[in-house]
Amino acid sequence: MSPTVAVVTDSSAYLPAVPGVAVVPLQVIVKGTPYDEGSYGGGMPDRADLASAATSRPSPARFAACYASLAGAGATGVVSIHLSSDMSGTVDSARLAAREAPVPVEVIDSRSIAMGLGYPVLAAARAAAEGGSLESVTSMARRCAETTQTFFYVDTLDYLRRSGRIGTAASVLGSALMIKPLLHIVNGQISLLEKVRTPTRAIARLEDLAVRAAGEGPVEVAVQHLAARSRAEALAERLPKRVPGLVDLRVVEVGPVIGAHVGPGMLGLTVTPCHV
Repeated sequence: MSPTVAVVTDSSAYLPAVPGVAVVPLQVIVKGTPYDEGSYGGGMPDRADLASAATSRPSPARFAACYASLAGAGATGVVSIHLSSDMSGTVDSARLAAREAPVPVEVIDSRSIAMGLGYPVLAAARAAAEGGSLESVTSMARRCAETTQTFFYVDTLDYLRRSGRIGTAASVLGSALMIKPLLHIVNGQISLLEKVRTPTRAIARLEDLAVRAAGEGPVEVAVQHLAARSRAEALAERLPKRVPGLVDLRVVEVGPVIGAHVGPGMLGLTVTPCHV
């Protein structure tokens, strides 16, 4: 039997097609022209265009149309899970649309992005597919979001500085731009975790942090990157030897909405406990 609870997310989760999950795209604005994420010609702007690109949240009208479509298809409730409200106004758009939706809509601020958002979406989709109620699907998504951790490395802080998404890491700007920062997402914001002198040491330290976060229990791990596939795949090859409870491992390339804020060379790790 098809689930009566539908799940909605936005394109910044960077998930493949998931049964029961609808995706509302964010937009990337290149040379003044807005494109839905995923529809830009070639998939990713070149380095020069990415450096000057801007991003935009979906309008409330797009969420309203999505919720109405799902209700028309038989959904009796919707769980709508989105990237951190400290990084985007997407949650605000979803909440505005939810007020007028024809079925109850629970809007969840994941307080994260990329697979930090994707894992709560997958948890919600599993719960919905098992016939969970609106309350139980919402609870599962929130629980997953609260226990998922994301760490990442960027080649330069220039993109984060320009976009204003650097949060408490602002203290490392200026002379410290020569170092290689390790960052994490805390309370929905990007924060400086450590300063490392070389990319090799930074990636090794990133791996250590993920191994520590994983612990001994069953976990899923995502390696995320932007134009750094060889780095990501090499890291992914090492993790099964160091994470005893690894249940699932995926390598994901992020899209232009995140790319406009982190720049090429980004490498990230997201760790989530397996929820049952």
